[in-house]
Amino acid sequence: MNPRIFCPTEILMPDFSKTDGTRWSVVACDQYTSDPSYWKKTEEIVGDAPSTLRLMLPEIFLGESGERIPKIHAEMERAIRETLTAHPNAMVYLERTQADGRVRRGVIGAVDLEEYDYRKGSTSPVRATEGTVLERIPPRVAVRRGAALELPHVMLLIDDPDRTVIEPLAGTLGTGGGKPVYDFDLMQNGGHVRGYAIPTAAQEEVMRALGALATPEAMAAKYGSGDPAPLLFAVGDGNHSLASAKAYYEELKASLGEAAQSHPARYALCEVVNVHDPALDFEPIYRVVFGADPAGLLAAFRTYCGKLKGNAAVQTIDVLAGGATETVNIPYPEKQLAVGTLQAFLDAYLAEHPEAKVDYIHGEDAVRALVAAAPENVGFLFEGMQKSDLFRTVIYDGALPRKTFSMGHAHDKRFYLECRKIGE
Repeated sequence: MNPRIFCPTEILMPDFSKTDGTRWSVVACDQYTSDPSYWKKTEEIVGDAPSTLRLMLPEIFLGESGERIPKIHAEMERAIRETLTAHPNAMVYLERTQADGRVRRGVIGAVDLEEYDYRKGSTSPVRATEGTVLERIPPRVAVRRGAALELPHVMLLIDDPDRTVIEPLAGTLGTGGGKPVYDFDLMQNGGHVRGYAIPTAAQEEVMRALGALATPEAMAAKYGSGDPAPLLFAVGDGNHSLASAKAYYEELKASLGEAAQSHPARYALCEVVNVHDPALDFEPIYRVVFGADPAGLLAAFRTYCGKLKGNAAVQTIDVLAGGATETVNIPYPEKQLAVGTLQAFLDAYLAEHPEAKVDYIHGEDAVRALVAAAPENVGFLFEGMQKSDLFRTVIYDGALPRKTFSMGHAHDKRFYLECRKIGE
């Protein structure tokens, strides 16, 4: 395996003695996609201050891509000139204090996109954990194409039960000492973030420990398999953003040939997090269907579930519609997870009902609020998967159904903060 699959890179950040970190740092673009009030409030908080809000495209505004993307690219050039400071050969150890007070630890560095494949059946060291929706990639590639910068909200998970990669840094950095390169509160109940530059010797130890996780011996001990194509990184958050980075890099390879191998877009800035971090929770991502006939949708779902003849464990899904909740029992599921059963149904239903659309919602309260907002909205609630099952499932069964799980609540998602140049 490539020993530098995850490595230091030049990281750009503001001088936070001159730039307000709270106004600079903004939540990932794929959050609050049905909540314009969140983004309106973010605009009010940011005002005219330097902010990553100007450097990204919230997915709620994807329909305005043509107008917004040129402005984003111009703001990136401006940020390079006026706001950002380069930290060469850098990795950052960060401690994210979540809204509940727990601290999640991670390491920022660059992942080699040559080692990543989001396609179904991939055996690459970096793999998607959910099915990638190919039609969601082009709008994101459009943002990246011609952009001077990338901003990461991708979180790569490692299966490190012995805590050999990230946790040792807490003893020498973090609460153990060291001067942070950033240290500030995050807006809108986002908690707090503190980051430390990782010294060169510690960077080498991080890379060595990562390599040890993916040896045949380590794989056999954890999964009972000496898979010749081991899984080191499972994409936890930002699957489609990383897929877009890969697609853009493949475009460059097609046009530049061998020269693309040394292009900065070969790498993508990511945060690595241990799936065993006690502050990391897996939350279900629920579904709300808009513009449907609730009675017809519920009847179709009952019929679909009743016809299944699989041998997976019994599942239940709560359907919220018209002020009532009905629990639909699925005695013979064909998918291992309830979300897989539901997604297979919705894919077929929506293909036959183009007037309806689905959104993927974080939080049970948000689902209930959306269902209550309009009589034609239908919500689906179900039990989520256990995080300890993730790597084994991906190794043996492949990618999960898209939007199977979310790592924590929306306000605890990764906020844009660090940048990296991807243009030449």
